[in-house]
Amino acid sequence: MINGTPIPVFLAWSTVFTVLCIILAVVLAIFIVLSILGRKMQKKQADNQEAMQQASQIMSMLIIDKKRMRLKEAGLPQIVVEQTPKYMRRAKLPIVKAKVGPKIMSLICDDKIFPVLPVKKEVKAVVSGIYIMDIKGSRNNLETAGKKMGRLARMRMKAEQTLQENQNTKSGKKKS
Repeated sequence: MINGTPIPVFLAWSTVFTVLCIILAVVLAIFIVLSILGRKMQKKQADNQEAMQQASQIMSMLIIDKKRMRLKEAGLPQIVVEQTPKYMRRAKLPIVKAKVGPKIMSLICDDKIFPVLPVKKEVKAVVSGIYIMDIKGSRNNLETAGKKMGRLARMRMKAEQTLQENQNTKSGKKKS
């Protein structure tokens, strides 16, 4: 009611429709901006990865210790800590202490190969600066530690196994 007179129904619906259209336009604009920024960041990451591949070299090293720790606690050079974005300084990174030649160094490891790295063993690794990118060779077999699965992952695995068994039985019946 405006000054004692009722608001017509079509006027109330048009207001709601206008507000919804504005909200939809804002969400659409945000989505477009984020997709453009995402593409640019993907391209930048691919370029950086290619540059790291070109600057990499194979080194033989003795892995002393490996841990996930913050950048400041890792014992990395101060320039590395300063060049790291502020939001990443608090994140825990996979850090490897290794003896490379006569020096003991702290290196940052790739997340994919961190669980596979053997402790107190000698390995040949692909290194770019202070970043371990890959393991080329080891005197012992590289095995991943058995990671505990959560309840949801176990249920998914059982469902996939059941589906495969059902498909195998169906394909076996059709061939007969």
